Amino acid sequence: MATRNSSSEVPELVHSGRLSDLAYTRILETLFERKIPAGAFVSQNDLVQLLGIPVGPLRDALKVLETEGVLTIHPRSGIQFVKPGLELTRSTYQFRGILERAAVAIYSETADDAELAEVERRHRQAMADLDSEGLTDRVRAELEQLELVLHNGIIGSLNNPLIETSYKRMHNYLKLVRLDRKITIPLAQRSLREHMDIIVACKARDPERAVAALSAHFNAALQRHMGMF
Repeated sequence: MATRNSSSEVPELVHSGRLSDLAYTRILETLFERKIPAGAFVSQNDLVQLLGIPVGPLRDALKVLETEGVLTIHPRSGIQFVKPGLELTRSTYQFRGILERAAVAIYSETADDAELAEVERRHRQAMADLDSEGLTDRVRAELEQLELVLHNGIIGSLNNPLIETSYKRMHNYLKLVRLDRKITIPLAQRSLREHMDIIVACKARDPERAVAALSAHFNAALQRHMGMF
């Protein structure tokens, strides 16, 4: 495995006491960038070399990630990372649905008019760009941003730090189950239309309609993911 050059980062982070945070972030990054394959079994020394993080902070980060279900620590043996499958996909969308269904009802009543108008404008522009450009790198990046803008906005409407922390952790699972997802223009357009249904319901200040649109979106997304397995 390749070794990171972290000589400029480590001294600063040792001073600030944030090396375990850096280890946590780097472990997730290696998973999302496929530098560690999903389901891989690696040694602690492998991770030290790969991440450029000392053993102590690395162990702290591994313990946190184990409690979050991202990996399993096998004493005197190694670390096994979770491999996305049907059960993890179902569980992720179930948890996501519990959080966002409660949030979208609030969002539909409290979201700023200008914010909703801008989110709608960007979605309509993305749909037009998909038709004219296809799935270019720029369009893909915008699709990822729109996913964050809408769903983070929905969760943010609860103004609850505990829920926001849980949602961020859930999002790690979501990124894992999406690693092997193949995006096509029809699938991207369908997802954008589902987003638009949510946005239109929120603009109408209709909580029941917003919850129904969000539920339909998650059910469709789950079915799309289930088709991968």
